[in-house]
Amino acid sequence: MADRFVEFGLINQWDYFRTVLDVSIVAYIVYKLFSFIRGTRAVPLINGIFILAIGWFVAFYLQLYTIQWILRNAAVAASVAIPIIFQPELRRALEHLGRGKLLPMAARQREDLKGEELRRLIDQLVRAAEILGRTKTGALIVIERETGLGEYIDSGIMLDAVVTWELLTNIFVEKTPLHDGAVIIRATRAAAAACWLPLAEASVLSHDLGTRHRAGVGVTEQSDAVTVIVSEETGTISVAQGGKLIRHLDEKTLREMLNTLLDANKPSGGGGGRGFWNWGAAS
Repeated sequence: MADRFVEFGLINQWDYFRTVLDVSIVAYIVYKLFSFIRGTRAVPLINGIFILAIGWFVAFYLQLYTIQWILRNAAVAASVAIPIIFQPELRRALEHLGRGKLLPMAARQREDLKGEELRRLIDQLVRAAEILGRTKTGALIVIERETGLGEYIDSGIMLDAVVTWELLTNIFVEKTPLHDGAVIIRATRAAAAACWLPLAEASVLSHDLGTRHRAGVGVTEQSDAVTVIVSEETGTISVAQGGKLIRHLDEKTLREMLNTLLDANKPSGGGGGRGFWNWGAAS
């Protein structure tokens, strides 16, 4: 055993303790970094990097030289692209580090909604959209799914409140402090209000649609979120998902769409009979 310690440079108990401490600190930092990016857009991007890495090892083992060359050059490009892609997460991490909040911070992971919880959430959303549409009160409600929306939540005013139709209709009353921006829902709670969202490309939507609709579609282009939008001018209710906007929805259709899109037991895009894309004729 002593020979093993000498081989690894562990000559005394202090060296052994120092090595254990070193490995423990690195493991803790890695754990906290993963906790930090959990609930953000970085998660699917990291999954993609892992898939590319596995592809490179498979190509190396099978001696697929062309694929190796492509992936090797892609890795060089990724070393420049990754800091740009992760810019919001890196900026947020540095901000929390400067405030001394990085270590205790851990974003809450998305929880799958099932049964009564999902039914209640949809009931509240549909009721709120119906009232807001009837009164022509503009609204933008974003429901988080697999892709975390932590950076957008941080841009707003924290609520962490149970979702009710009363809460949602009051938030969007004109000239109130929280009406401008989006409400982001995480699981069964309204995480934040007055959140800023990225805008969709100008060519994606009709020119008669304003900033609220462009923001509602924009966030779905960068995540798998579902957005409910109520027009201030016409009271029209719309749903956005995957960069596509479906307009002129009634209460029944809205309920069906939300049930299809938010049910974790159904495939993304709606596996239970009628998917999101099949509502395109209604746009």
